[in-house]
Amino acid sequence: MRPRAILHLRRAALSARLTIPRHFGTTSWVSVWTLTVCLSFLVISPVLAQSSTGVMPDNAHAKSYGSGWECDVAFRPHENTCVAIVVPENAYLTFRSYGEGWSCLHGFRRTRESSCVKVVVPEGGYLDPSGERWHCLREYQKIDGKCLKIIVPDNAYLNASGSGKRWVCERGFLRNDGKCEAVVIPQNAYFNAASYGPGWKCERGFSASNGGCEVIGLPENSHLDRSGNGWECHRNFQKSKGQCVLNN
Repeated sequence: MRPRAILHLRRAALSARLTIPRHFGTTSWVSVWTLTVCLSFLVISPVLAQSSTGVMPDNAHAKSYGSGWECDVAFRPHENTCVAIVVPENAYLTFRSYGEGWSCLHGFRRTRESSCVKVVVPEGGYLDPSGERWHCLREYQKIDGKCLKIIVPDNAYLNASGSGKRWVCERGFLRNDGKCEAVVIPQNAYFNAASYGPGWKCERGFSASNGGCEVIGLPENSHLDRSGNGWECHRNFQKSKGQCVLNN
């Protein structure tokens, strides 16, 4: 639309507002003012929309919605132009509209200088699914950027849980100074796999004493406690000097 036509429409809108009779209320004035603004917007907005599109540069296409243009795949906008994405060595195009448009190949990692360097996997290690990091194999442990083989002593095996100690003693053995020593179980006792203690526990009715298990002597009015390795008084009785006496 020509500038002269726009000017005529503006003058017509102003004239319509100025010739409103005085008996019109405030609401009518507001309505007319709103109409004037809307007419002005309708006149001006097509011009803004046309100017916003600009000239489509090479390696670009019209947007699928709205107006304007966007760069083709493998290109990025730069000062109203579309420049090709520079893919460094050992990288590939991602064909995505966001980001820098490239990623490193599997087995390479990105550096701060926007390049891709090979991931050096030490002996005893392997690449993780991302292809950017490495981990040690099960029988190795990571120390100072290397994978060192875990030394498993006799009567032990590798810990498959991935947490805690690297190796665990077999049943009947306890860890001591990096070795697995056999547990000597005294009479009237059984093996206890707890990580603390001597590795054995007395049977019910026996208590540990001097490296062995002795029979528990129950005083009158007493019984074995829940552990089975001690005693307690019956109800209404209390301990006193190794005996169970009636409560006062």
